[in-house]
Amino acid sequence: MKRSEINTALRSAEAMLAHHLWALPDWAGWDMADVLRHRDHSRWLAERQLGWDVTDFGSGEFAARGLTLFCVRNGLAHLSGEERPYAEKLLFVGVGQETPFHAHKHKLEDIIVRGGGTLCVAFTPEGYLGTGAPPQQIRIDGAAHPAFDRIHRLRAGQSITIPRGVQHRFWGEEAPVFVAEVSQCNDDQGDNFFLGGQGRFSEVEEDEPPYRLLWNEVPQ
Repeated sequence: MKRSEINTALRSAEAMLAHHLWALPDWAGWDMADVLRHRDHSRWLAERQLGWDVTDFGSGEFAARGLTLFCVRNGLAHLSGEERPYAEKLLFVGVGQETPFHAHKHKLEDIIVRGGGTLCVAFTPEGYLGTGAPPQQIRIDGAAHPAFDRIHRLRAGQSITIPRGVQHRFWGEEAPVFVAEVSQCNDDQGDNFFLGGQGRFSEVEEDEPPYRLLWNEVPQ
């Protein structure tokens, strides 16, 4: 993925935040000089995977298969007694931009549409990571719905609970979608299992300087 694509995605996400009057912590706007000046703070954030994240899942086609995220808060799963056991993310989903089928062994999450267009979510029983049969129902704002063989379309204000271990994908319709995620402690390096074998992170081609560092690029 080209750095210029990442920079464009980050600026687009910041524009969506401004449109929805949603503010981020000061460190969301740090450049490399700020990161180096606040080295201990930056290292603490990066250890918890906090900050910006842009990926095309190795597709080479970010507009069709990709995602921009900002992790606002998170703990360390292996230090659950001493750390926050929860996470909060913001997701910026383009029209027709798919996050492909993936599941989490450990993380239970709610996906909440904060504004913009419609978020489409689909599930498949294939590749279930749990024991026994996959659950046949999901809940949207607490109401039970059949999980499979349909597309669940969520408008602003609606939320869906993603069952642990169930493969799911999502994309936007009508307009870019501003999405939030609240979950158990998040580990994007060890708790993403893609049905199609995709990678979680992209290799970056440096065709221009970075606008913002991604969390996994912060020097340790």
